[in-house]
Amino acid sequence: MKRVDEAAVNQAEWDRVKTRLKQEFGESAFKSWVIPITATALRDGEVELSVPTRFMRDWITTHYAERIRALWSGENPGVRKVTLKVETGKVEAGKTEAMKAEAKVDAPAKAPSASAAARMVAARPMPAGFMTSPAPAGTDLSAPLDARYVFENFVVGKPNEFAYAAAKRVAESDQVSFNPLFLYGGVGLGKTHLMHAIAWEIRTRTPHRKVVYLSAEKFMYSFVRALRNQDTVSFKEQFRSVDVLMIDDVQFIAGKDATQEEFFHTFNALVDQGRQIVLSADKSPSSLEEIGDRLRSRLGQGLVADLHPTTFELRLGILDAKAEQLGVQVPQRVKEFLAHKITSNVRELEGALTRLVAHAQLVGGALTLETTQDLLQDLLRAHDRRLTMEEIQKRVAEHFKIRVSDMSSARRSRAVARPRQVAMYLSKQLTSRSLPEIGRAFGGRDHTTVMHAVRKIEELVKLDSAFAEDVELLTRMLES
Repeated sequence: MKRVDEAAVNQAEWDRVKTRLKQEFGESAFKSWVIPITATALRDGEVELSVPTRFMRDWITTHYAERIRALWSGENPGVRKVTLKVETGKVEAGKTEAMKAEAKVDAPAKAPSASAAARMVAARPMPAGFMTSPAPAGTDLSAPLDARYVFENFVVGKPNEFAYAAAKRVAESDQVSFNPLFLYGGVGLGKTHLMHAIAWEIRTRTPHRKVVYLSAEKFMYSFVRALRNQDTVSFKEQFRSVDVLMIDDVQFIAGKDATQEEFFHTFNALVDQGRQIVLSADKSPSSLEEIGDRLRSRLGQGLVADLHPTTFELRLGILDAKAEQLGVQVPQRVKEFLAHKITSNVRELEGALTRLVAHAQLVGGALTLETTQDLLQDLLRAHDRRLTMEEIQKRVAEHFKIRVSDMSSARRSRAVARPRQVAMYLSKQLTSRSLPEIGRAFGGRDHTTVMHAVRKIEELVKLDSAFAEDVELLTRMLES
């Protein structure tokens, strides 16, 4: 078929698409990623775009191509595909042939799959200007879903395997398995990824079901707006007519009594109708403060699944997946260094690798341990903060409502001895101090006393789930 010049045929459409992209993602992202794109052809429903470098092609393919296709389809329903090609001749004069590489984005009949990109990570960072896929028609309440947050792209390890399995069961079952499914864990451990993955899977398997995903903050603002406009009836009808309601960061409604009351009634109405509810928070239902007893009881009545802090092995797996997705070879020493140094937040871990790869591709040079330490000085300094035993003692004393001085006292009552053992255990786990050093910090106790405390807490954590949750919460607070 004869090639049709895009500039002559659809330049006006492309200009309108670019205007929308600028409005959605701001001036900076527009200048960096959209202005360098040239629309070169339209044939058989396929728009061909060219960019000057392979790095730009890969980045735009991952973060912008699907949205470009969706916007262009809105302008011209005949557009079903976007192809990106590298035209190196634009920036490298003197080469006899342009280097070309295709990266196609088909108009999806269903949610994106892992085959569209290499495996990604449990909790992907959001780069500036990143685009999310719009919600299907009829779900205007729902926030956009990240097209990369699907089950195939979630790196599974021991700390998150239970939450992953629970999310998969809810997403793949035609019946309500657990109501609600309550996911909780610290920042950057994958809660939002699993929430989006559930929504994508349900929309793919059963497109007729109405899935609404939004933050608790947006739920509250929608409710406040309905009160202001004296239109609470419409608000109730909207939220109580969905098949799957997914609300992220439920802890946001703590202390907001009117919103809690409305959420409580919405929750009950959906459960009574056999509709699925999926929630997430940074703490378990029992640990959420300023949440009414009735609502707290409802939140914990289904399945509560925790995403634990990552292990070294899981962080290494996440870096492997990220490197594969970026299409680069990263030295094992560099990955191990990052996995050891950046332990609390997967988003920061991925962001660090992205920064290293971008520098290597844009500036040149090999990825070495030395360049890693040089480029990531700011991030590594932040993670090198030394946790002291004094901080541990203070936090544990506050949690168990005893005096800090009790940590070093001779008192042996259970109300004091158990928190003291917890503090010793955490000092062993979270600092590099030796057993004798820990003993001296706790009133000059012998190192065998510290060993006994560590063993005792390890036993209790295995036997008492409530106690284990206390220790886990303290660990997270101290590591944050």
